[in-house]
Amino acid sequence: MSGAAIRRSGGRPTAKAAAKLETAILGAATAAFLADGYAATSIEAIARTCRVAKRTIYARWSGKPTLFRAVLEQLMARWLFTAGDWAEADSLEAALDRAAIDILAVALTPEAIALNRLLIAESARFPELPLMLRQAGAGEGTSRIAALLDAAVARGALPTQDTMFAAEQFLHLVLAGPQRRALGLAPPLDEEQTQLWRKAAVALFLSGVTSARLRRIQD
Repeated sequence: MSGAAIRRSGGRPTAKAAAKLETAILGAATAAFLADGYAATSIEAIARTCRVAKRTIYARWSGKPTLFRAVLEQLMARWLFTAGDWAEADSLEAALDRAAIDILAVALTPEAIALNRLLIAESARFPELPLMLRQAGAGEGTSRIAALLDAAVARGALPTQDTMFAAEQFLHLVLAGPQRRALGLAPPLDEEQTQLWRKAAVALFLSGVTSARLRRIQD
């Protein structure tokens, strides 16, 4: 996309054209970061891909960290948008099963696996990356699970406990195995095996959470 293609005759882009250009830049940046990693991706390369000057990108984002943060925010918003309203389920088990379905559907996408690889490979060199991910909304899923558990505690279906900690444990049970296999660290699960894993993880979590008051280790 050329800069000239999005400008009025007076040289200033229309609001629609500017939004279209920003979308194109974020798309190119997402592809570059996920394919090449954080360290190897440059503003220059993204500008070349979009056929714009570097200053066009710097006018919107102050540098690579803020552009990466924008990419994360866009990914998180898209992934969270795909999740249904888990609280509408008839029971806690059904709600957690719906949540597990949505979470696995996102976590096992090529984009999510690529982001996971990026964080594993580069967080030691760039320790700010996990914080940027959390700030972009990565903790929203944990909060939504905790809200389901809070409601169950309120109606007496669960003993009083640290629901944020319990929610974290739920996510570990659901995600750890399938993600590890998707990353190539073990034989991958097919669709049927993934469903069996999900159901077993939900059942195991419910068995533990209904009979124990989970507390964080530091408590």
